[in-house]
Parts: sequence; structure tokens; C-alpha cells
Amino acid sequence: MLSVAILVLLYFLPAILGRNKADSTAIFLVNLFLGWTVIGWVVAFLWACASDRPVYLQHFAAAGGGRFCSRCGTPAVSVVQYCSSCGARV
Repeated sequence: MLSVAILVLLYFLPAILGRNKADSTAIFLVNLFLGWTVIGWVVAFLWACASDRPVYLQHFAAAGGGRFCSRCGTPAVSVVQYCSSCGARV
């Protein structure tokens, strides 16, 4: 019985490793349906171990010369030097 549990954990290892990724559902589905093939398991494992793509934010100037906090993105009045939400320097 213990060996079956260990084999199930090894089979779903890519899904366990990728549970906090943006594509966690896709990793789980590839692992579930194609994991029985060695190639499908390796693809899911590499996908789970790969880093997420960085999210690039587009910065824009607000109408009227307003600014945004560099830490949390909250709009700030142009005369304020510290963010009212997080306290970071604007």
C-alpha cells in the first residue's frame, strides 16, 4: 500500500511542484493525461520547474500631472511625496 502511495506522489510530482504557478491547471492536465508517457511526464516536470514569465507593467502619466506610487500603484496627488496606502516614496 505504501508503494502505491509513493508511485502516485511520483506520478503527480510535476503537478505538486507547479501548484503555485500561473499555469498550474495546464501543468496538472498535462500531467494527468500525458504523464503516463515518459515524454508527457518530463514536459510537465520541466514546465513546473521553469520560472514564470515576468509581468511587464505599462506606466502611463495621468491626466493633469498626477503620479502613481512605485510600490503599490496607487494614484497620488502631484504635491504628495509619500504614498497614503503603503508609505513608500512616490
